[in-house]
Amino acid sequence: MPVTIYDIASKAGVSIATVSRVFNESPRVSPSTRSNVLEVAAQLGYQPHATARSLARRKSSIVSAVIPMLTNYFFVEILRGLQDTLAKTEYDLLVFSARTLDEVDGQMDRALQRGQAAGILVFSSPMTPARVERLSKAKEALVLVDCFHAGLDSVTTNNVEGGNLATKHLLEQGCQRIALLMANPESVPARDRREGYVRALEAAGRAVEENLIVVSADEEHHGYSEKSGYDAMRQLLSVAEPPDGVFATSDVQAIGALRAISEAGLPVPDTIRVVGYDDILISQHVGLTTIRQPMYEMGVVAAKRLLSQVSSPTQVRAQTVLSPSLVVRRTTGGQSELAHTEVAQS
Repeated sequence: MPVTIYDIASKAGVSIATVSRVFNESPRVSPSTRSNVLEVAAQLGYQPHATARSLARRKSSIVSAVIPMLTNYFFVEILRGLQDTLAKTEYDLLVFSARTLDEVDGQMDRALQRGQAAGILVFSSPMTPARVERLSKAKEALVLVDCFHAGLDSVTTNNVEGGNLATKHLLEQGCQRIALLMANPESVPARDRREGYVRALEAAGRAVEENLIVVSADEEHHGYSEKSGYDAMRQLLSVAEPPDGVFATSDVQAIGALRAISEAGLPVPDTIRVVGYDDILISQHVGLTTIRQPMYEMGVVAAKRLLSQVSSPTQVRAQTVLSPSLVVRRTTGGQSELAHTEVAQS
């Protein structure tokens, strides 16, 4: 059974109220008694519950994160950076998961209710006027992650730059017909990656062929799925002139595309070259050329920024933008990896 304050009080020879005062940092406890209680608590392996401690002290030690599509590896890696940073502090992480973007507002309201959190992190959600108004009125510290609004703190990756890098690489490889496997356009990162794709083609004097852009209608994962990439690639392979280059707006889509290409008996990269986005772990194993997002670093930066807001609520808002990088692997004929992360603040 878990250790309770009753166990500590009994072993330390003090009242339950005294134990509670020690954990709530009350000045009404002598140094010797405080030392005794903390020593006994350590011996018994006691960990005070974050929520209970917060309520007693009237100061929250909880950071809430509102995340759509939590099973997406992208979010898991950001959370790892976030959690590793918070582990060095008194704050605990509470995650509110939304299966779709439509569920974000409900989960956001839960995270904001009753002021239980010291700060809120909102991930990858379009900043509609109603959502911005709700967040602007919140008393808690707030940082947007992988989404942006000029009036709010944010940590993002330059997705337009990433889309541009991917498409330029395919152009440099000699690809003539470059397709785009796009996630649901409600996803702001997907829209930005498409913009980068369009800019690269236009800069090279190439026409944007709409029949080479396949947009996912997947609502639950917003198109960031292997099935989405597989279905889109099969559609592209059925046209009279299939593409010889493919840019997918996520690695999982690219992996689905590779499966469809393999089933069609087409060699990669000899016939079709493929670039993904994110650089998740499996991409290394399948040799996928991709655009690397500094996911772990995003979590670290977001956590530090939020904690800075908690300690100094009146500080000037800042938008931190991390640069993606190209990682060249087998699917575009490469062997080496080229990776570099830059940080810019505005």
